Amino acid sequence: MITVEHVTKRYGEYTAVDDVSFVARSGRVTGFLGPNGAGKSTTMRIMVGLTPPTTGEVQVDGRHYRDLANPGRQIGVLLDASAQHAGRTGREILTIGTETMGLPRTKVDQLLERVSLSADESRRRLRDYSLGMRQRLGIAHALLGDPSILILDEPANGLDPAGIHWMRGLLRDYAAGGGTVLLSSHLLHEVERIADDLVLIGRGRIVAQGTKEELLQPRGSFVRAERHRDLALALETAGICTSVSGQGLRSDAAPRQVGAVAAAHGIPLDELRPAEGAGLEDLFLQLTADTQREGVAA
Repeated sequence: MITVEHVTKRYGEYTAVDDVSFVARSGRVTGFLGPNGAGKSTTMRIMVGLTPPTTGEVQVDGRHYRDLANPGRQIGVLLDASAQHAGRTGREILTIGTETMGLPRTKVDQLLERVSLSADESRRRLRDYSLGMRQRLGIAHALLGDPSILILDEPANGLDPAGIHWMRGLLRDYAAGGGTVLLSSHLLHEVERIADDLVLIGRGRIVAQGTKEELLQPRGSFVRAERHRDLALALETAGICTSVSGQGLRSDAAPRQVGAVAAAHGIPLDELRPAEGAGLEDLFLQLTADTQREGVAA
């Protein structure tokens, strides 16, 4: 598994990652989420030795990345699908990988087939690849050494719906076989479908972490009333946070508390019930609200 312990990274007076700690466990997919500039990529680069931390440490299966004799056999990494020589073919890139890791060249054809890159596509130069093809090649390279851990940054970027469906199945099967998957993505719906655990980061600090079930479980209540503005004011005055949800209000209080406030102010209610579980997008926007840039999609 991957253990991140009190990792901080400073660039002069700017702190990109601030005392980050979490664990990505084997047999599970961990979604690592946050707005642009939140510190995700810096943390992932620290994990694989590309960026040294200012303080703290990361261990993979109890060892530092720098101490792994043949890291590609233990950790598959995809941080930038375009970070390969644009003049090389896909087949050449994978062949260099097998030679570096001491693997048989037969692995090249096996991985090309696994990520659905044809023989003709494998002979093209990387500069002539679409973004989706680069992603598939990057995933193939990450899988070359049959690693027990995958660290992937935006692996679905550029994939069409069929490619996203394929990747979802690949990662679920990988985890089901005992592998550890750390996945960063802006496709929150996809992360919600495949992740077992979630780690949310904002402004370089962890703002929430836990299992998907724990973080997305129902909280608060949903209420409708004709005098919804009066009700919202009464609830806010009572210290109960509310937000507009469809034709009603969503609050962070239990239905009994909301009903008591409404009764005290003589506000008839049309509907009052426990709130449904928040989706990942709602949770993401709520927990990272102060880090979002206006007009930038999550």
